[in-house]
Amino acid sequence: MRTLFPTRRLALLALSTCALAPLLHAQTADYPNKPVKFVNAFTPGGPADVLARSLGEALQTQFRQPFIVENKPGAAGNIGADLVAKSPADGYTVMFGIDTTFTINPHIYPTMPFKPGDLKPLMVVATSGLMVVAHPSTGFKSLSDMVATGKAKGVNFSSAGSGSPGHLAAEMFGGATGMKIQHIPYKGNAPAATAVLAGEVDGGVLGVPALMPHVKAGKMTALAVTSRQRSKVAPDVPTVVEAGYPQLVQEILYMAMVHAATPEPVVQTLQRSMLEALRRPDIQARLAALDLQVDGAVGAAASKRLADLSAQYGRVAKATNMKVD
Repeated sequence: MRTLFPTRRLALLALSTCALAPLLHAQTADYPNKPVKFVNAFTPGGPADVLARSLGEALQTQFRQPFIVENKPGAAGNIGADLVAKSPADGYTVMFGIDTTFTINPHIYPTMPFKPGDLKPLMVVATSGLMVVAHPSTGFKSLSDMVATGKAKGVNFSSAGSGSPGHLAAEMFGGATGMKIQHIPYKGNAPAATAVLAGEVDGGVLGVPALMPHVKAGKMTALAVTSRQRSKVAPDVPTVVEAGYPQLVQEILYMAMVHAATPEPVVQTLQRSMLEALRRPDIQARLAALDLQVDGAVGAAASKRLADLSAQYGRVAKATNMKVD
């Protein structure tokens, strides 16, 4: 079982950055010497926003400089990412968002306002899974029930929008199991969840915390979570692996990204400070409430994970002709 806080991984990362401390101090002694902008590329109050604000508060205390969160949602993260891509490469503008801006958007948007190589990972800050839910009227009690019905006559899924993690999950389900899937996009997680509650759709693949009150009230049936380990927010719900469908594992990467030309000493200063903040019990508790698992991958490891997901999602987009108008 994966623990909430991968202490060993973060400890190793901390040691590697501490070894460079004298050099970094010499090269970044004046960073930051003015306010730093954290750009949240998704809606206020969501997980990316909470991450940005939590880390911003901690870094503001460390550096005694303002860390200001600016919300720039829209176009599945493209608007916020484009702002960072067009900002100076000095570490004073950092994007917080999710991997799909870089792993699926280039495959489904007819044009992109920035090139994927314009930004680079500062860190995979955290990960989370999704929950597969169904309206009680379907009679589904397990993921296998849904798959059987999907193969026989098809099912429809709501998601937070075309190209969203839930949309990807639904299409992956269809491709991996032979289910006939009809995807119905909504403008955000809240209306997508409402559609399941109202019985407008058979089910949905959405964020875990917002669904749990409805699951506990019996208004939705939780079938599985898409993470490799059970959710601490929903410990009684099996994973897709436990349900017999390991090919359906899907985790969202919550990313901090910077301009690709940002000097490495500045990058490492931010990484080291963020890793220190992620050890704070109050921040760990805040993330746990959102079903976020602290990650901490940086550098080549973070870049490889984005590249691997981009290749995987590109195949899904091509097979399903997934596009955003």
